[in-house]
Amino acid sequence: QSGDELALVQSLKRREIQLRAGETLIFEGQTDAPLFTLRSGWAFRYKTLSDGRRQILTFLLAGDFIGVQQKMGDAAAHGVQTLTDAQLCVFQRDALWELHRQSPAMGFNITWLTAHEESMVDDTLLSVGRRSAEERIATLLILLYKRAAATLRADEAGELGVPFPLTQQHIADGLGLSLVHTNKTLRKLEARGLHR
Repeated sequence: QSGDELALVQSLKRREIQLRAGETLIFEGQTDAPLFTLRSGWAFRYKTLSDGRRQILTFLLAGDFIGVQQKMGDAAAHGVQTLTDAQLCVFQRDALWELHRQSPAMGFNITWLTAHEESMVDDTLLSVGRRSAEERIATLLILLYKRAAATLRADEAGELGVPFPLTQQHIADGLGLSLVHTNKTLRKLEARGLHR
């Protein structure tokens, strides 16, 4: 990024915040949610059914934008909760307009990132709709490993793997599986040497 682009981003940033694991960043139906970027930590976007069941839509890692899916003035169609302690940048709600107006190249990059996230949601839908439980879990583990490794320095993601804060319940909620089926499938994959 050029100095002008960094100055623009800084001018649009309101503040930085820190949240603990398990805190809600955006509530479902919230109308005043700002935009965020996740600087460090993990989070997830979710929807809750009337009976309390939760569907995790996407897992969020450092560098991801949060709140782009919500149109200005509309209620948030999903909630966002932290999986780990997290540090976030908070931006004014109209920051996207200003970014597109003042730096079309950066605006394009944000549009591309949002489209890329949509393609990940499409892949999750494919998993839930057509893949076996083993394929669903293996695909999720590979995708999250690659994304998490990309956020680390080269010497941090070696043979030891990457930090992986998801519980089996998170995996089940993200893939439409029961907790029991998730547990059995993870054990099968581990017995084959496909993950530790």
